[in-house]
Amino acid sequence: MERNEIAERVSKVIAQVLKMDEGQIAEEHSFAADLGAESVQSVELMAGFEEEFEIEMDEDEALEVQTVSGAIDFIAIQIG
Repeated sequence: MERNEIAERVSKVIAQVLKMDEGQIAEEHSFAADLGAESVQSVELMAGFEEEFEIEMDEDEALEVQTVSGAIDFIAIQIG
């Protein structure tokens, strides 16, 4: 899967979980600082990524991912 396709799908999940427009989401954004995600929403994001990409994410590793770009890269490795 191409990185840009992963990025589009990641943005879709983020927009759904954080109830925002996909156009407000940039790869350099931090989930907490820029997008306002709280800890509960971080877990919801992880669950959304698992469902969207049909992967199992290690919770400790996934919670270390702090940015949209980091999530895209993490998922790209997972689906590798």
